[in-house]
Amino acid sequence: MANLLTGLRLLLIVPVSWGLALPGTINAWLLLLLIMLAIVSDILDGKLARASGTSTARGMLFDHATDFLFVTCGLAALAYREIVPVLLPLLIVIAFSQYVLDSYWLFRQKQLRMSFIGRWNGILYFVPLVVMAVAAVEIVPRAYSLLLAATTWFAYLLILSSLASIVDRGIAPLRKHTPK
Repeated sequence: MANLLTGLRLLLIVPVSWGLALPGTINAWLLLLLIMLAIVSDILDGKLARASGTSTARGMLFDHATDFLFVTCGLAALAYREIVPVLLPLLIVIAFSQYVLDSYWLFRQKQLRMSFIGRWNGILYFVPLVVMAVAAVEIVPRAYSLLLAATTWFAYLLILSSLASIVDRGIAPLRKHTPK
């Protein structure tokens, strides 16, 4: 069941990215609903897998890879509209690749090895998508330009935190690791 929720999120990538890249191609309320559905599925899939005892390393990889694709495509759509710098989705590709490669090959883990910064980045990458979807439905009249500016500035903060995460993971092997 958890993988079905993750699969649902995977299917939402195309319509959400399309709606973010080309406003008006799908109803703004539907776009917001699809993004919220993706977030709820992300919250529930891991909880469901752990509660049912079906949590696996492959399921975790599927979940995190789907999150990666969802936010990267959504942010690339916003970069296409010049709302966020194109550097942000590019850094996410680098950070996620580093996350997978060092988890499996450098640290020889059987599952992904999350960092504190990376975990928070993974959550915060959804924020610009939600904010721009909210801006599109005009819940707060005349707030679009304010939300647009806030999203752009937040994207710059995400660039800094992504760079910090990449550097942190890069120097992690140099730190002494004590066995637990």
